[in-house]
Amino acid sequence: MRPVGPAGAPVVDGGQRAAEARLAEAVGLAASIGVTIVHQAIFPLRERRPSTLLGDGQVQVAGQAIADQRVGLVVVDAALTPVQQRNLERDWRCKVIDRTGLILEIFGERARTREGALQVELAHLDYQRTRLVRSWTHLERQRGGFGFLGGPGESQIEIDRRLIGERMVKLKKELEQVRRTRGLHRRARERVPYPVIALVGYTNAGKSTLFNALTGAGVYAQDQLFATLDPTMRGIRLPSGRRAILSDTVGFISDLPTQLVEAFRATLEEVAAADIILHVRDAAHPDSAAQRADVLGVLREMASGPHAALDEGWERRVVEVLNKADLLGGVGAVPGLEEHDGAVAVSALTGEGLDALRAALDARLSAGMETVDYAIPASDGARLAWLYRHGEVLERNDGDADVRVTVRLSPADRARFEQTSA
Repeated sequence: MRPVGPAGAPVVDGGQRAAEARLAEAVGLAASIGVTIVHQAIFPLRERRPSTLLGDGQVQVAGQAIADQRVGLVVVDAALTPVQQRNLERDWRCKVIDRTGLILEIFGERARTREGALQVELAHLDYQRTRLVRSWTHLERQRGGFGFLGGPGESQIEIDRRLIGERMVKLKKELEQVRRTRGLHRRARERVPYPVIALVGYTNAGKSTLFNALTGAGVYAQDQLFATLDPTMRGIRLPSGRRAILSDTVGFISDLPTQLVEAFRATLEEVAAADIILHVRDAAHPDSAAQRADVLGVLREMASGPHAALDEGWERRVVEVLNKADLLGGVGAVPGLEEHDGAVAVSALTGEGLDALRAALDARLSAGMETVDYAIPASDGARLAWLYRHGEVLERNDGDADVRVTVRLSPADRARFEQTSA
């Protein structure tokens, strides 16, 4: 494992988070892919230097620490331009990556499905395309052309940039096919249909642990950033007997690289199609409020612009879950419940509060449903079974000739049932 040097977050006054919290997050990101942290520092900035981002004195101080501890990798928790990255590598004589490069590295290591791998490669190529001047050692060479025009031919950097562009075009086509397949699967679910509940939240908020607790699935869940990258779906049964589909998605993070916002659009499409958006928060985290703002900010971006993925009423579908109550002394000790109407405190680890969460989800899904009475011929078991699968049977009376049921159905299911009965 290579050591990581100053993973310091250059701090601009007025930021939402404390410098120490930003630094801790950067250290957690680096440690999550196995690097060993040997030094960390915070460098306040009066201004951002175009050449190195940091001031000359800060570059020297960091350089001394790097030399003293024989650091091989420095992570700068900020977005570096290609010129800044090249100059810092020259001054510090070691590899330098910025926040975007670090997150791309994590995503590349964690993606498991074909869709995830395609998304990561596309994002990485988009990032590398702007950094050919820094990344390649043979860019001074010229490859001779055929001599028809007598020019020097195509430079190596132009060839590399063209090859990257061609690969990105191919990846986008493959991803579009994956999205079409996902769309077919979604339409198939709509024909079932079961309501969809999408888990969203800041990375490491405990979404996968909650997902496992609610579904009994064995989804990978660890106390580390970005443990989940690929969307996972499982069925759950609520207290009323109603079935629903629970979807676990990639974690959000502040200053998410723009390349990944686009590349992971297909993952976030599950959120757009959800009947309930379950916003899982780490109630024990000191920056829980700022993390909440980051997640809601990304969702609002998804609801704006000409290609908005979320409808205008998406906020009414959000249920906040304040997780990790066990770290605060139990659900009764979780602060902030009164601030957010309908919020539920839980501990996905111990199971405390999960029954209340299931009941809240049931109530939310039942809010728009209609209660109707039907008399089903006793011989028509298929129609009776359909009502049990798609609705909530509140009362049943079996007679000699027919079965009378009172059932709660969505307007769409009621229309479908009565249309087939006509």
